[in-house]
Amino acid sequence: MEPAFTDGGADEKALKNLPTKVILKHGQELEEEQDQLAEHQPLEQEDLNFERWKRRPLPKRTLHQKIDDLKKYLWNAETNEFMGRSGKSWSLILLFYTALYVFLAAMFGGCLFCLMWSISPYHPTYNDRVMPPGMTMAPHLEGHDIAFNASDRKSWKKYARSMDEYLRPYNDGAQDRKNIRCTHDAYFMQDDLEESAERKACQFKRSWLGDCSGMHDPHYGYSQGRPCILLRMNRILGYLPGQGKPINVTCSVKKGPPEALGEIQFFPKSIFDMKYYPYYGKLRHVNYSSPVVAVRFAGVQYDTHIHVQCKLNGKGIINDSPTDRYLGSVTFSLEVGA
Repeated sequence: MEPAFTDGGADEKALKNLPTKVILKHGQELEEEQDQLAEHQPLEQEDLNFERWKRRPLPKRTLHQKIDDLKKYLWNAETNEFMGRSGKSWSLILLFYTALYVFLAAMFGGCLFCLMWSISPYHPTYNDRVMPPGMTMAPHLEGHDIAFNASDRKSWKKYARSMDEYLRPYNDGAQDRKNIRCTHDAYFMQDDLEESAERKACQFKRSWLGDCSGMHDPHYGYSQGRPCILLRMNRILGYLPGQGKPINVTCSVKKGPPEALGEIQFFPKSIFDMKYYPYYGKLRHVNYSSPVVAVRFAGVQYDTHIHVQCKLNGKGIINDSPTDRYLGSVTFSLEVGA
């Protein structure tokens, strides 16, 4: 029989003689067993104290420390860095953004150049304007309400001032200098000229509006209880209204007693002459003066509130649109006091 070794020194010698892999494997098994035992052990009271796991507040920094950190951030002498970056890093960033914005600017400029090259400054490439014209009026005030007392100057002074401003471009002297006198009753076509050539415009003189011109009566009839209004058809590039026949204007009571409106007078006529059309735009028709029709309510009934509607009538005209009250017509309230 082999002798039994009971001394501790003999055991250590036996372990030393074991291969290294066996020792490592034995140690891993012991660690795994200890981990398993730790999982099944109950939690200690210290482990349930969650306050110990909270993040401790950082110590307050003095103003001097903050200033030092800021100085170090702006310029770090140890690493030669400005705002956290070296000179090479800043150079690469500036080079990148310079190239980026130069490229974007060049692309924007190229797109703008192509756009301006493809469109004409004299007429739109695509015209989505409503061809049937609308109508505007003067005096143009908020609400389109005309209410005044003939004996109270303050109540109608604003209307007379609005009429003066509206008719200033139609002064006879200005029309004689800028525009030509047209006598034909047909469209004034000037399409045979070059696209950029300036078009001639027909005269429309203020004196032709008679009692509503403000030349004989600077109050436009408001001081007499016989007010005047001005009607103008909206400008549409290249539009030929009426399809060869003049467009006429009519005014009537839309709401209220019809007899309250009384006599209506039109100056110079109740039509828009064809010689003022077509319109060639601001760049080519520089001195163009839109024709106007002056309407005078010479017999309106006092102290009666009525709604008046003035409409354009002719071929291709729409004056009863349910969605656009200015398309081919204009409606306003009128009340005259003594």
